[in-house]
Amino acid sequence: MAGATAIATLCNFTGNPCNAIRFPVRSHSLYFSKLNFASKFSGVGWKAVRLNKPSRGFSCNCFSTISTNTTHYEFYDGSSEVELRLQLGVQDVQVSKDIFVDADGTSLSVRIKQSGSFVTLIETNSLFDKIKPAETIWYIDDDQLVINLKKQDPDLKWPDVVESWESLAAGSMQLLKGASIYIVGDSTEINQKVAHELAVGLGYTPLDTKELLKSFAKQTIDAWVLAEGSDSVAEAESAVLESLSSHVRAVVATLGGKYGAAARPNNWRHLYSGFTVWLSQTEALDEDSAKEEARRHFQDSSLGYSNAEVVIKLQGWDADHAKSVAQASLSALKRLILSDKNLPGKKSLYIRLGCRGDWPDIKPPGYDPSTATDTPPEVL
Repeated sequence: MAGATAIATLCNFTGNPCNAIRFPVRSHSLYFSKLNFASKFSGVGWKAVRLNKPSRGFSCNCFSTISTNTTHYEFYDGSSEVELRLQLGVQDVQVSKDIFVDADGTSLSVRIKQSGSFVTLIETNSLFDKIKPAETIWYIDDDQLVINLKKQDPDLKWPDVVESWESLAAGSMQLLKGASIYIVGDSTEINQKVAHELAVGLGYTPLDTKELLKSFAKQTIDAWVLAEGSDSVAEAESAVLESLSSHVRAVVATLGGKYGAAARPNNWRHLYSGFTVWLSQTEALDEDSAKEEARRHFQDSSLGYSNAEVVIKLQGWDADHAKSVAQASLSALKRLILSDKNLPGKKSLYIRLGCRGDWPDIKPPGYDPSTATDTPPEVL
């Protein structure tokens, strides 16, 4: 599997802060952010997610962390910069030196000093994308504090100031450019739940290979396996994936475990037509053990799932948190595509050339995978 960058985010659901770590894996680097999610992204991508039920509600500071004591804020995207307007309201700000704006990378903190103590107006470590902190400008306009943030990527439209489920769902449309998403992993149920959330959020068509196969065979998958074996089911799913490979704007939930085509390295020819997300359950408890597990998976060429472009590592499973896993997936996909904005176009070209299995090094027209050699065919 060739790739650009891999990102892993180790997250939990107990409100712990994020700790980022980068490390090389073959030609990749992984990013871990402590939060009991771990996400891999790239030609490979990551996000491990702990899904233990928290005792005091759910919070995940890695994603839509924004706290504010203001009653209202306004947000505008002005191409090369974004503008945030915070209502000062009843806050008694005497002089500008009582206002403290701290912006760095993807974080923003705004505090004001009142009667010798500080009041936080807004605080987030999850701006929608990176900014140029040295070019941050702020001023007071009547009863509003206006903050101008310069984007690192002026071409990326920000649906909101923070990365949240809503902003990711809206913002991913401009990045995916209609490319479909395939959900793979050992659990068919998990694949189905997360695929459904992604499809609803993106406005994509939800497709489910298990249901399509059951409709075709007029029997359950378990009965099919007993009658004809798991190889027969995997072959049939490969045929279904071939028929779906030309579809756009779809989220496809695939069969889990040994029954599924995705678990077999030689059955990825048509999965490469879209972006693939591997939902991988893990017993890793921290960044170091998750890193080591990631390295082993990347090096295991017999593991079909290691071909995936985004990996979400799950520490446990709770269907009530399927949307959180979907959010982690979109966050990793966003970073994957921003690392190489040509990826959606390459997916489209790969489909037009017939999904020949030559991803990501697409060969010229006339390439025949059955007679492939190290010398590319002559282009006529």
